[in-house]
Parts: sequence; C-alpha cells; structure tokens
Amino acid sequence: MSDTLDRSTKINLLKEPVVRRLCEVLDKSSNKGWRKLGEIVGNERRFKVSSDDMEMCSLKVLELEGSPSRMLLRLMGERGCTMGHLTDYLQTLGNSEALQCVKPSALQILIQPQSVALISGHNLRLTCHAVGKSPVQYQWFKTKEEVPNGNSPDLVISPVHLKDAGFYICRVNCGETSEFSQWAQVDVMNVAMSYGQSYHSLEGRLKLVIQPQSQRLHVGENLQLDCGAVGRPIPRYQWHRNGVPIPNATKRKLMVPHAMQDQHGRYRCEISSSSERMWTNEVDVVIAPRISVQFSGAMECSEDDVYAIGGGSSEFFLNSIPDQLYATDKVALLIGNLSYQNHPQLKAPMVDVYDLTNLLRQLNFQVVSLLDLTESEMRNAVDEFLLLLHKGVYGLLYYAGHGYENYGNSFMVPVDAPNPYRSANCLCVQSILKLMQEKETGLNVFLLDMCRKRNIHDESTPNIVLRVTANIVFGYATCQDAEAFELSSSGFTNGVFVKFLKKRLLDDEKITVVLDRVAEDMGQFDATKGKQALEIRSSLSERRALTDPILPSDSADHTHSRQWAKAHELPESMCLNFDCGAQIKLGFAAEFSNVLVIYTHIIKKPEDMSFCQAHVTDFSQDLDVDPKEMNRETPEETGIYFLSSSLPQHCLYTRVSSLQKLREELVFTVCLQGTFTAMDDGPVHWAKSINIGKPLIARLDLHRAMRRNSCLQTCMMPHSPSHSPCHSPGPEHRLHLHHGLYQAQDYSRLSPQNNYLDVYERLQGAAGGCSGDSYYDNLSQSCYDPAYGSPGGLSSSPGRHSIPIEASDDITELQTVFINSLQLQQ
Repeated sequence: MSDTLDRSTKINLLKEPVVRRLCEVLDKSSNKGWRKLGEIVGNERRFKVSSDDMEMCSLKVLELEGSPSRMLLRLMGERGCTMGHLTDYLQTLGNSEALQCVKPSALQILIQPQSVALISGHNLRLTCHAVGKSPVQYQWFKTKEEVPNGNSPDLVISPVHLKDAGFYICRVNCGETSEFSQWAQVDVMNVAMSYGQSYHSLEGRLKLVIQPQSQRLHVGENLQLDCGAVGRPIPRYQWHRNGVPIPNATKRKLMVPHAMQDQHGRYRCEISSSSERMWTNEVDVVIAPRISVQFSGAMECSEDDVYAIGGGSSEFFLNSIPDQLYATDKVALLIGNLSYQNHPQLKAPMVDVYDLTNLLRQLNFQVVSLLDLTESEMRNAVDEFLLLLHKGVYGLLYYAGHGYENYGNSFMVPVDAPNPYRSANCLCVQSILKLMQEKETGLNVFLLDMCRKRNIHDESTPNIVLRVTANIVFGYATCQDAEAFELSSSGFTNGVFVKFLKKRLLDDEKITVVLDRVAEDMGQFDATKGKQALEIRSSLSERRALTDPILPSDSADHTHSRQWAKAHELPESMCLNFDCGAQIKLGFAAEFSNVLVIYTHIIKKPEDMSFCQAHVTDFSQDLDVDPKEMNRETPEETGIYFLSSSLPQHCLYTRVSSLQKLREELVFTVCLQGTFTAMDDGPVHWAKSINIGKPLIARLDLHRAMRRNSCLQTCMMPHSPSHSPCHSPGPEHRLHLHHGLYQAQDYSRLSPQNNYLDVYERLQGAAGGCSGDSYYDNLSQSCYDPAYGSPGGLSSSPGRHSIPIEASDDITELQTVFINSLQLQQ
C-alpha cells in the first residue's frame, strides 16, 4: 500500500516512520502539542476523546519510551479518524512541523530492505521499492561502496558467500530529490549440512543452524562461543551465563579475551526475532588455573603431563589439579511452602526462594525452585535431586516453610500435612543427608529456614546413624527450640534469614565463614535480638566454598543431569495465524520451576477490525489457575510479581502454577475476539487448541505415587501412616494469632491478657510459645498449639542439645565433634 494516503484513509494505516516523526513533534511541543490536539478533537465530539482518555495518554510519560501522542493517535484511529480529519486538526492546531509530517512528499520509499541471516551458497535478495512524481532510479551500496550492477529495486546475489556479509543501503533518486532506505544487515554463515538437510525458507520461524560447544580452557586463554540462526528479519542474540544475561553480549559470537577463572559456568544464547524466541543448548565452560613450576635441573615428563611449554623458557604448565578445590557439579533444590491447607499460610518463602534461585545460578548451580509441595511431591522432588548427586558434587537443599525439631532431627512440613502432624507426614532432613552421604558428594549444605520448636504430638525417636564425613554444613535460621521470623509488610519481603544471607552468598569464602558473617549481621538486627539467632553446625574440614569452580568428571553419568536440564526448558514462543488475518504471539516465561507464565500479544490485525484481543482458557483441572486472575493486562494482577519488569508490555498475562501436578501434556485454548467496523452484530470469536507438552518440572512427574526406596524408608518411624492415623482437631483446639495477613481468621478466642507479637512465625513448628512487646511489631510470627490452644503447651526437647561447632583438623577431635553434633540418636 502506498504511503501517499488520501483524505479518506484511516490514520492507523500511517507508516511507522511517519507516526514516529509526528509523535516526536507533538510530544516535545508544549503549546501546540498532543494536549492541545486532544482538546481540539474532544471539543468536536466526533471521536469521543474524553478527559479519562487524556489522563491515560498522559500516564504514558511514566513508561520507558512511552509517548502520549502515540496513545492519542491510536485512540483516534480506533474510533475512525481519517487522514483528512487529522490534517484539519493539525491545521487548526497551527503546528506546521507536525502538518509537514503527514503531507505526501515527491518521493517515498514504500518497501524497505530487511536484514537477513542465511547460509553460504544460498541466494540473497534485498528489495527496495519507491514511488515518485517522475521515474525513480536505484543504487545499492555495501557500506560506502557501490554494488556493481546494483541499480534495480531488487539486489540479488546468487550464490551468496561469506565475503558478502555486511550492511547494505539503497539510494533512490527522483529528479533532484533523493532518499536513502534503511540499513539492512546481511549475516552469512558457513554451515556444513548433513545429507537431506536444508534451510530453504527464510520467512516465518527461526531456524537454529549453529550450536555452541563446551570449552575447557586455562586462565588467560581466549574464550569463544559461536551460535547462529537463519531467518528474516535477522535474529537478535543475547548470551547468558548461569541463567543471567551477560551485558553487551549481543552478537552471534561471544568473545572473552584472557578469560579468568570466575568466568567459568554454563553458557547458552537466547535467539529471538519480532515474533518468536528460541534457545541454544547450554554448554559447560571450564577454566582451570595454570600452575607455574620453575626448575633448574633436568627432569623428565611425558606429553600428557604438559599443556604448554614456553619457547626457550624454564617455565612450564602442568596438566594437573592445583590446590584449588573443585566441584564435579553443583545442584540445588529450593522448596518454599506457603499455601498450607490446615495451617497458617506464609508469605516470605516465595520471595526467599526466588532471590536464592537467582544468586545460586550465578554460582553455577543447577537450581530447581518449587513452591507449595505436598508430601508425595516433596519426597519425589528429593528423589530426583538425589539422582543428580555423584562423587564430588556440591549439593544444597534450602527449605522455607513450617517445620519442627525433635531429638535433634529436623522435619519439613508439606502443605497437605494434617493438623496435628507427625513425623510420618513430614520429611526428615537427616534421612536425606544419609542418602546424600552414600553418593560421596563433595559438599552437603542444608539451609533450613524454619522453626525448631519441639512437636509434642510426635514422640517417635528415629535412629539415623550418619557416617563420619568432613563435608556437612547445616545453617539453621534459628536456634534449637526457637522460632524463625519474617518481616511484616504489605508487599513482598524476605524472611530475616534470607534478608542477610543474600548479601553474603556470593562471597568467595568458605561456606562456614559466609554463614558466620550472616550470623553476625543478624545479631546486629534490633528487631530479632533475643528472638532469632542463626545456628551453624558443621563437620567441614576443607576450605569448600559455594564459589568453587566446576571440573566435570569424565566418569560421571550425566544422563539424568541432561534430563533434569531439559525439564527446565521453556516451551518455544509461537506465532498463531487466524483465518480473519490476525496474528497472535504466544510467549512463555518461568517464575519458578513449577510456575509458568503465558502471555498473548496482538502482532497484526486486519485493517477493518476495530478491536482485537486474544486470551487463553480451558486449562487442566490438575493445575492451579484462578479464572479471575487469568488474562490480565498487567503481570501483577495475575500474581506475577518477580518477572513484571522482564516481560513484554501490552500483553494479556496468565500465571499457571502447580505444574508438578500435571499428569498429561498441557493443552489449552487460545481464543481470539474481534470486532469489525462494518458489522454491528458484536464481536466474532475464533479458537485454536495449543499443546505445549509437559513444560518445566512437569516432565519429571512428581505427582506419581511415592517411591518407597529413598528418603521415606531411611526415616522409619513408629508412627507410620498405617499405625498412627492423623486427624484434625476440632475448632476448640485451634488458635491463630492476630496479624495483617489473616484478616479472614476468627480471632474471637484470643485471650486479651496474652501479649502476642503483632505478626506470625516465619516457618512454624507444630507448636510454639511466644511472647513479645511492641518493639517487635515489624516481625511476623505464628505460634499456635493445635492441641492445647495456647502457647504454653510446648516443652524443650529432652534430647541432647546441638552445639554450633567447626571441625578440627585433628581426626580424633573431628570424629568426636561429628558424633556429638550430627549423629542423631536418642
């Protein structure tokens, strides 16, 4: 369609360069700008521009690159404003510069050349088409040089070679007037294709043709990773390291000169175009330090012992492992339970798990972050976690939720635990540690953000005998027989433990040193002095740190690791074409490993369609999807609080949680609703069924029945489900403390003489005693005894008290300390 539009043409058909110039003029003009234009249009009442519309336009200044003028023009276009109307309004406005933007010129470029990525040996075609008042001449340029015989609207190079890559532009002449097209980049890749493989079409979906390869380097060597995709328009690239975008890494080739050891990790590249996105494979980059050895006499060494020998120098580098400690891999399982069915709900675990996920990924951990797991789901998640562990792996388990401690054993409470709960309904942390020890892991870290009050309903005395290994670290958010807290806030904030932990987690120090500093920081926090103190229990004799580099073991079986990684890949975004001519982008993002965000965006709508909107519906009943919070215009409205800044704007958003419950492939419906200008019959509907398989953690089938060969069997309790059925007490046995979150709770049974904290427990035990004063009003705590209805029903554990210890290098002292602090027997 020509840019020479007549007066009857609707303004929403204006080309983007014209709209951009017009908006720039109207936005910067104070007296003759968009506000005055809106008043002129509103006074005529033809297109019903109200004061509310003007306020909506003004809010666009708060958005990045937002334009009030563009919003106003869009509203006018949707209500039928034509070029004739707009020209009259601009004349009334008296803004000659704006009027000049919409007047037709003597020469106009209608078709701009598009950037393209293609494979060497294929045909390249760039097109530029212009119209003018007299015949038009063309001349193509590559950078500043004229392209021989490039004097037609189509520039064809057949076949294209690597030397043809570069930037192209077309100059168009009409009499004495000349215009230049936009620049078009041509990226040519040399790809060896297997028999029968081809990439003929450059339109539509991107096609990934070059995958990055794993690298093993020494410090100081250059790191180069390559990837590539073909398509038109040319793809965009963004490299990621450990799940975090690398600043300024937006080329096909990632070049890191003189790589340092802290640049090792997992790398992959996000490749996108205007309508879709894909990821390359994730590859390992290992950067080992060099060992410099000086020698003066003669010595013998084989080729296998030497990596590089300096020419004529007496310095050489050995192919051996230095004193630096390594992990063969790093794996972390993060569980945050907050939406309890029979117990007070929590708030901070979601924030804590999200923050720790991002930090641990920066430390090269494979992280699985899960919210709101039932008992069977927790046990199955732990099983999958254990399958990733092998010799030399660093394993980290973080849990935030309700919990308790009996006789030195810590228990994590699932969201479906009955009231009251016993050990048979919970997961014993020490039983998980016993299984981790059998894997000969390099480091076992447990960060337990939960209460450690005694559970008077659970008299079981498990006998879990742990091996003497010098690689165990426990970080308890609070001391034995005490509660843990979260900060009371109307928004989302961390619990006290993670508030300070996240400031230290990336420190390149021994893990026990990091936790010691966290303990010191917490000790300076006035709100929890005398209420919560970090307790560290350790048998660590080496300087193991979470920042230690990864040196993969050649003998390890990485099959399950690859399956685990595949289970955390997002579905590819897709472009949906409907019969009416509308085009919809369907995109995906992951908030947690079991929480998927789906968003829809209108890419193109028919010219005669005045309104167009796409939404998703018909989800499986296995999933947690609130119909009232689906297809919202802002991420926050649907419960997406952490990804809102990274999601595309002007979409409808839906949050799908509890993916671990999905038993079949995820199938849902995308519905398109449109209203046509020439039709008065109301909106018309179209629908497409979409199958995205099992996304994210759903591939691991955590919903399956519990396997009786792992953490369930290692913690044999007298009160098994078959011997000690649990029942929920009646209302007379329940007590909830007053705080801001639980407005719906019944507080009529609270005794007025009790001086309770204004908030609730961070990770609640089966029962807890609490007292407080107004000084702690900014904390949250939930201390309730489901059996007695009062905080006085708790007693301290009669078992041996745990003492924070640091292992000695002396093996005899180490064994004694280990047995006293970690071998948990009655």
